[in-house]
Amino acid sequence: MRRTKPKKRSIFNPRLIAAGVCVVLTAIVWITFAQSLNCTFVNYDDDDYVYQNPNITNGLSFAAIRWAFTHVHAANWHPLTTISHMLDCQVYGLQAWGHHLTNVLLHAVAAMLLFLALCRLTGVNAVAGIGDAGRNQRSWLLQSPLWSSACVAVIWAIHPLRVESVAWISERKDVLSGVFFMLTLLAYATYSRSRRWLLGRYLTVIVLFALGLMCKPTLVTLPFVLLLLDYWPLGRWQGQWSVLRGLLGEKIPLFILSAASCAVTIVAQKEAFAAIHKVPFADRLGNAAISYVIYLAQTICPVRLAVLYPYPEHGFSTFAAILALLLLASVSVALFICRNSYPYLLVGWLWFLGMLVPMSGLVQVGWQSRADRYTYLPQIGLYLSASWGVTELFKRSNQYRRVMAAAVLFVILSLIIRTRVQTSSWQDSETLWRSAIANTTDNYIAHNNLGEALFEEGRLDEAIVEYEKARQINGSLAEAEYNLGNIFLQKGNASRAITHYENALRMQPRYPEAECNLGNVLAQNGEQSEAIYHYQRAVEMKPESAESHANLANALLKTGETRQAIEHYRKAVAIRPASAEMQSNLGNALTSTGDWNGAIACYQAALRVQPGYAKVHNHLGISLVHVGKVDEALEQFSQSLRIDPNYAEAHYNLARLLARLGRRDEAIAHLSAALRLKPDYAEVKDELRELGIAPSQ
Repeated sequence: MRRTKPKKRSIFNPRLIAAGVCVVLTAIVWITFAQSLNCTFVNYDDDDYVYQNPNITNGLSFAAIRWAFTHVHAANWHPLTTISHMLDCQVYGLQAWGHHLTNVLLHAVAAMLLFLALCRLTGVNAVAGIGDAGRNQRSWLLQSPLWSSACVAVIWAIHPLRVESVAWISERKDVLSGVFFMLTLLAYATYSRSRRWLLGRYLTVIVLFALGLMCKPTLVTLPFVLLLLDYWPLGRWQGQWSVLRGLLGEKIPLFILSAASCAVTIVAQKEAFAAIHKVPFADRLGNAAISYVIYLAQTICPVRLAVLYPYPEHGFSTFAAILALLLLASVSVALFICRNSYPYLLVGWLWFLGMLVPMSGLVQVGWQSRADRYTYLPQIGLYLSASWGVTELFKRSNQYRRVMAAAVLFVILSLIIRTRVQTSSWQDSETLWRSAIANTTDNYIAHNNLGEALFEEGRLDEAIVEYEKARQINGSLAEAEYNLGNIFLQKGNASRAITHYENALRMQPRYPEAECNLGNVLAQNGEQSEAIYHYQRAVEMKPESAESHANLANALLKTGETRQAIEHYRKAVAIRPASAEMQSNLGNALTSTGDWNGAIACYQAALRVQPGYAKVHNHLGISLVHVGKVDEALEQFSQSLRIDPNYAEAHYNLARLLARLGRRDEAIAHLSAALRLKPDYAEVKDELRELGIAPSQ
């Protein structure tokens, strides 16, 4: 019997090529963004999203997951993004490189999934094999959509406009939602090209889309993208309106999810949406049109990029806005006219226009006019049009093919270099904001945030200069007034601090942080009743602020309103149970009412968080004495002194207990030590006299 030789696997097998492209994509993303691992956290949302948010820094737990799904985080409801930050803190703690690593890896995964999704959408089954290739593998692969898909994925992944989404830890929502966006595209391609298990595959699309919305709500436009893909490349709709009605009906569950996500976002960002009424619609429309054109220009020439482009104080040029609108309309009409010959041009263009609508500024959230991160998914449409357009040129002759291949390689190399330069601007907060100031005009927000970075480093005079520059550009910037108040408070100039806090509150009446800090200055000046008034306002405006509750409790305690103080201490602890100081303050308040067992529980909770807290060990010892647990009290006093041998109060409390136990010599030794540390300690002198020792001895 004649044995047949096994067929050799062709080097032109799409499966092998796809695997190679994925490896190359990963390597290119790493080469481009690996330096972001040397960047630190920045003072732009990273505090709220990660390093100053105890709900995040405590890591992952069932309680934390429940919190992520039931609470708004940084004015957004995106529980999966929040959980990803918790997981990073669980694994890396507050080592910034680990958080950056997660962003880079997620971006690499998104790039690979984009490539595979485009392959599947355009008829290349890169997982199973040839798909619609035909017999001549080599000839087909040279003109295959596989290469167009690879080109889109590579250029999208390494474009400088991706830097903000990848190098900014707080923009985890971009890269994570990007992964689910690509997975949804891949699942939809599989569903639309399959004749089996349609319900199960469509449910997969719905679930992946829902998960993506729980990463970032701007994915609400995805059903619109799927309709475009139905037109090209899937060819499920070629102008027949009856078919279109069926495709729209098919996507009703997706539109329902989008509507629900919009509703949740409006509720979560209700304060940010208040800015809508301050910007006339005509200005918002002009800003949107101009931003679209700028995004197009930055796609071709990505220079002078910045982390924040402030909304112009005096609006936009009407003439520029009209020109931008005419340009967008002209391109749209031209591409619609040639849709039959070049459908991918219209699809890519509408992808870009449509996906940007939620971030266009028509519904103004915040005070930025545009942002690089907004292009993370919309810009895929432009690359799609360009890449398939280049493929048309490839088909004409070998000469065009070589020239265009060389051009693509040159573009990729140039983008890698430019993106690495842009990534370096995220090194730290100071570098980030100095870069923004250099690349924008009248950027009062950048000056203000640079001042905050300098303030955190203790460079107070330099910070004042930046805050003053911000005030010169925008005379009604409450944040600059607030920050100047913080500086003068630290400098000990209470009157100037009060002036700046009051200015901030005149400019922005609902400013809980300014109310709280104004209360702090007044409390330091002994004006407790006035301080209580401002603390109460801060609590009313921001009831989730543990600091405001704690400060109000401190002031109430000083005015003798102990029960009210305890109520606010409890609220502070409920909000921030991992704060040793707040647990300790609640314990101290409870001791004043004789609730020794309650105080013991608070002190023990504080020590679980911060075992080396000498003062809490001492206070716990006092409470244990009152409930008769003498041996445990001795251990707590001793532990307090092991942590801080120069803690006079702990020496005194330990000495009193030793004297009660008849250990006179040890008691005298600790009393003598306390007197050396604090020569005017009257209670120590009285205790020595009771033991028959003259204090002078």
